[in-house]
Amino acid sequence: MRRSEANPGQRVWSASGHAMASGWLAAALGAMTSIAGCAGSAYLAQSIGGQFDLVRRARPVEAVLADPRTGPALRAGLAKAGEIRDFATRELLLPDNASYRRFADIGRPYVVWNVFAAAELSLQLSEWCFPVAGCVAYRGYFSKSDADEFAGHMKSEGFDVYVGGVPAYSTLGWFDDPLLSTFIHYPEAELARLMFHELAHQVAYAGGDSTFNESFAVAVEREGVRRYFAQAAPELAAAYARASSRREEFTRLVSASRRRLDAAYAAPSTDDEKRVAKQRILAELRRDYDSLKTGQWEGYAGYDTWFAGETNNAKLASMAVYAVRVPAFEALLRGSGGDFAAFYVQVKKLAAMSRRERDAALDAAGAGGRQTASE
Repeated sequence: MRRSEANPGQRVWSASGHAMASGWLAAALGAMTSIAGCAGSAYLAQSIGGQFDLVRRARPVEAVLADPRTGPALRAGLAKAGEIRDFATRELLLPDNASYRRFADIGRPYVVWNVFAAAELSLQLSEWCFPVAGCVAYRGYFSKSDADEFAGHMKSEGFDVYVGGVPAYSTLGWFDDPLLSTFIHYPEAELARLMFHELAHQVAYAGGDSTFNESFAVAVEREGVRRYFAQAAPELAAAYARASSRREEFTRLVSASRRRLDAAYAAPSTDDEKRVAKQRILAELRRDYDSLKTGQWEGYAGYDTWFAGETNNAKLASMAVYAVRVPAFEALLRGSGGDFAAFYVQVKKLAAMSRRERDAALDAAGAGGRQTASE
């Protein structure tokens, strides 16, 4: 999810996807599996139907702007999105295609709701697999009630469950992803982050490796927004830097709790002892956040919403998908001299590797700072 500074604790998870003569239908089936993976005719039907509903609703931005019914707020959002989209191609070398050149009003707060699940005493996310797209660590629904129903099923099976709303996802170039009413009114920084992130998914994608895909996109969004503000809106750079600092501090806080939970779950103790340790660590996470909020952040409470509902293994593990490999990708970008073209070559090489080879290369990149995929 993309996180707005008005409500930054609500991480906007980006569900990445592939997806009619028979060839178009085959592409659509591939598209939907990356939103969540897994089989089942009802599940696939809602996935395909949801995607084609977006296609049906999308109108060229020029047509929306020419419509006298279009209000000033939407006009301003579409104009800003156009500037960001042009910057993405010109400065970040992201795909020059029709993505984000159309707009769809979908009449709901999120386009997809993702369901994450992890065992009671594990931070390993459940995965759902499909022959085309591989395995992904979440399952996505175009209906909140459908997501809640599946989450309830997983919870009844003893899993920790987290449901997160998604304002946008990438179809990896199978479709021209539209601007959506779910995010068009975001603050400028968040609009840029979201668009850079989703376009990055069209550059490289490793089937079955959600952490690789999302961490790469986060690295692109971070550097992209930094460059965007330096060039297009330097007066906003300081505010964005403060928001980024808070985001990184919160990520470190949650990461520290994940490490402690991992150690507790791996300890030679009984399940009951592990449950006690789990509750203690989660309570300490909230306590440490409250201290950070009232102290260093001087009352800034933007991440309070993250603690809404149950804080559990699934919620903590879902954050890791978007953070664990970011330092390695940032090191690869530095090692490429900040040249996005060279950086993308390295990332595509990584995506083509086996999971074991890719993880080893990313470990080396994170440790060495200048390691490339070919070294």
